[in-house]
Amino acid sequence: MTATTTTIAHLKITLDDVKPEVLRRIEVPFNIRLDRLHLAVQAAMGWTNTHLYEIRAGDVGWGVPDPDWGDGPLDARKAHLNKVLEDVGTKTVKYIYDFGDGWDHTITIERLTDPVQGLTYPFLIEAKGRCPPEDVGGPPGYAEFLEAIRDPEHERHDECKTWIGEVFDPSVSPQQNARGRRDRGTHRMLAVRATEPMLELTPEVLDRDIAYVCYCNVRCWSMSESVISVDFGLPARRSL
Repeated sequence: MTATTTTIAHLKITLDDVKPEVLRRIEVPFNIRLDRLHLAVQAAMGWTNTHLYEIRAGDVGWGVPDPDWGDGPLDARKAHLNKVLEDVGTKTVKYIYDFGDGWDHTITIERLTDPVQGLTYPFLIEAKGRCPPEDVGGPPGYAEFLEAIRDPEHERHDECKTWIGEVFDPSVSPQQNARGRRDRGTHRMLAVRATEPMLELTPEVLDRDIAYVCYCNVRCWSMSESVISVDFGLPARRSL
């Protein structure tokens, strides 16, 4: 189809080099700004947006520029997904999160469609596998962590169980029970920036020119002034 300003891109996001598979499918405006794509990926995956990131297409990267580092990424706020793909001539981009742990994601544009009337984008379609814990040590550290919590005889079993502080099932994602349902419109990714511990998702909030981060009909807590984390399955203070 011919892309327009309202075209929707269907994205498959795969976390590289981990087992079991961690995959998300989301729908976003095709002309989404790359900094907002970053936040949509964070929300869909279950990351906490506490590390730097970079979105790469070909040999060009976009992220948070550092004025003191001339060779750093271009400003993601000044680039749009459709233009990047057109300029580079690709249907796949790389998303790198946390340069210390080194979480590489492959984002593939599966198809383009017209928007569904009345639906708020971005929109989570599918979720497989649980997002690894932050600061676990990247794919190698995550593999060791899973081995340790599964094996009571592992030398780090008690340490890892205490560190994670909960039952951790890598095959089940909290997002699986909160994915989008077009027929009911019960779970939608929305545009919200958290400025207080419990943010009312009012139409006035949603009209602001801010980032796509969380879901409707779930409870939301502020992590910082940049992104909302979500606890899926709890009732919202206010439905929209």
